[in-house]
Amino acid sequence: MYKENKQNFSFQKRILSFKYAIRGIFILLKKEHNAWLHSIATVIVLSAGLYFKITASEWIAIVIIIGIVFTTEAFNTAIELLVDKISPDFDETAGKIKDLSAAAVLLSAIGAAIAGIIIFVPYLFNLK
Repeated sequence: MYKENKQNFSFQKRILSFKYAIRGIFILLKKEHNAWLHSIATVIVLSAGLYFKITASEWIAIVIIIGIVFTTEAFNTAIELLVDKISPDFDETAGKIKDLSAAAVLLSAIGAAIAGIIIFVPYLFNLK
């Protein structure tokens, strides 16, 4: 049964929660090579956005998309670590769970690539 945990608000605990979240970002970047690829793509996309002076709404779309890709990568990493902890030996269901988690990252990256094409192709071919 769920035990209710009522604690008073604490700025110190909120600061610690940010510390843990930032540590999680470093774990992601250290553990996942794909996170580095996403980081490189992010730098390229942000540079292209600055170069082409994309609109505010295009920036909003880019920022949301980047957030989605990194979020799915973080969830994928967390799920993989959890599955490996729970099921260290080969297990078909555990493998399917990890495959589905990886699929979420791939789908978000494909969506990001398509959005990037929609946003940047008009700038590349002077259609704007």
